[in-house]
Amino acid sequence: MSLAQHLIELRRRLFIAAIALVIGMVIAFIVTDPIIALLNAPVQAVAERRGLEVTGAPLTALNFDTVTSGFDLRVRISFAIGLLLSAPVWLWQVWAFIMPGLTRKEIRYTVGFVSAAIPLFFAGCATGFLIIPHVIELMSSFIPGSSATLFKYDTYYDFVFKFFLVLGVAFVLPVFLVALNLAGVMSGRAILKGWRVAVLVATIFAAAATPAADVTSMLLLGAILIVLYFAAAGISVLFDRRRRKRDAALLESPPAETIG
Repeated sequence: MSLAQHLIELRRRLFIAAIALVIGMVIAFIVTDPIIALLNAPVQAVAERRGLEVTGAPLTALNFDTVTSGFDLRVRISFAIGLLLSAPVWLWQVWAFIMPGLTRKEIRYTVGFVSAAIPLFFAGCATGFLIIPHVIELMSSFIPGSSATLFKYDTYYDFVFKFFLVLGVAFVLPVFLVALNLAGVMSGRAILKGWRVAVLVATIFAAAATPAADVTSMLLLGAILIVLYFAAAGISVLFDRRRRKRDAALLESPPAETIG
């Protein structure tokens, strides 16, 4: 295909991906109420713990400070959920665009990478869902009891969304280590040799991602990241061993006889 044909093909696939995203956002917009209730659950837990003011209003709540705040929050949530709902479509469009230029080996590696990365990303998000209520409740405990806490809706949503995103990406990092091993950039032994640095980085990341006083969440997150690192190192060692056996078999195999 010529460059112009590639650009036309890219435009067509981007258009299909955009339509799928819009449809996903429309579907997500309809179900934003339970999602908002889910995001608001930690705030309500803090409000119940702190009690009510004399007027009966909660001391802790989400603050919608403009007329369009509610709609803006629903659009933000719809975009994030719509991106997930339409993922099969736009991932396929990306895959279909680049697949003709890949070799059979590269296609096999790409399928394996995506098959491992997607479940790990959602596992990271699920871990964040379990941890973040403790984070919010713990950090809110440092607020004086006589003061009201109004979480600005967009700041609160960005905090939760980025927390999920960071944990999801952190869970996918071991897959990148395996990909580097398959590409010949790092050996499994080299990955395993850096376990001290990996444990230190995982501990620092877990400490930064969770409140200092929430030791349980920090240990849980750190332990999961360390286990994933050693799993990636073990898989890389197995790949190296299989690669050495294959190379040794090729060296020991007699050369094919030529017909003269």
